[in-house]
Amino acid sequence: MLRDRALAPLSQQHHNGLALCVLTDRGLTPDVEPEVLERLASRAVDRYDEEISNHFAIEEEVVFPAMEQELGPSPLVQELIAEHRQLEKLIEQLRTHPDAETLRQFTSLLRFHIRREENELFEDIQKRMSRKTLDALGAVIDARAVRIPL
Repeated sequence: MLRDRALAPLSQQHHNGLALCVLTDRGLTPDVEPEVLERLASRAVDRYDEEISNHFAIEEEVVFPAMEQELGPSPLVQELIAEHRQLEKLIEQLRTHPDAETLRQFTSLLRFHIRREENELFEDIQKRMSRKTLDALGAVIDARAVRIPL
């Protein structure tokens, strides 16, 4: 299904997150050299600081409350928030002690998380939220979303 224009900036951030996962996984060869590992970890941390943290804030401060107000509580939202916290912990580990296993865990969870949001959360929002709410949500998302080209 096509992504509603209200959610398009978040989907673009998802695209960037998936690209980060692909590029990171490609670099994580079995014999990855320490300087390459350091560069991959640094890129993941930088992308988190520049874009992913912005994405999480928009969801937790704007999207999830609007969804709950119009559609009621959602167990999926609570699971997604828990995944946000797990991803944050992995990034903190990468800041201080970058290693290949933590990077693999980060890309695996981020990929899983993005697919859940796209395939479950966003589809539900598009089907069940009113056009008026989607438009209001879209204006806030558009104003707050960080846009970083790949």
